[in-house]
Amino acid sequence: MGKDMVIAIDGPAASGKSTTAKLVAQRLGYLYIDTGAMYRAMALKAFLAKISLSDINAVAKMVEATVIDQKPGPDGVQTFLDGRDVSLEIRTPEMSLAASDISTISIVRKRLVKLQQEMGRQGGVVMEGRDITTVVFPDAQIKVFMKASISQRAKRRLEELKGKGIDCSLGELEEQIAERDSQDSQRADSPLTCTPDSLVIDTSDLSIEQQAEKVLEAVRQKAGMA
Repeated sequence: MGKDMVIAIDGPAASGKSTTAKLVAQRLGYLYIDTGAMYRAMALKAFLAKISLSDINAVAKMVEATVIDQKPGPDGVQTFLDGRDVSLEIRTPEMSLAASDISTISIVRKRLVKLQQEMGRQGGVVMEGRDITTVVFPDAQIKVFMKASISQRAKRRLEELKGKGIDCSLGELEEQIAERDSQDSQRADSPLTCTPDSLVIDTSDLSIEQQAEKVLEAVRQKAGMA
């Protein structure tokens, strides 16, 4: 069913992109790529190395010396930073905000966008993030924009963090998600945008199965198998 397609999914934090993308990739036998995890990994390296994001020269040197890789894992994908599995470390609320901060730096975006394009060049991928439909793969055969209310997204993120043993309040998460929405949509370089040709899916009241089915239906239509 269109083995060479690129499925690009954008949307704000906790809108259901990752879970849906994993399921769609699994159903199609595609490679799932979590671009947000790449920014989180870069932010984690800056944090551990105590590099200020305002020091562009230091950030540039860090970016040049950083290797980020992703491999299939039990939860869909594992993210490796300089050869070390950081899949859990990058999932804290702090790293979420830090990823949004570091994603505003052009040299970081250029490096990771190039890497993402290389990973998806052959097709057969489901890639999700904030600028996949607009910058990374503007010519993707399937473009999707997922959204949901802040309250619903905060509840989802709370359950996710609880499952990983991370303590956080619902109110704190709502504030952090609202702040990240603002950062992602207002940054000068590749802001979060819904393209006119994207399939918009409001996931507020949808199950993961329902979300995935909407994407798969678009794939079937594109492949002439509806």
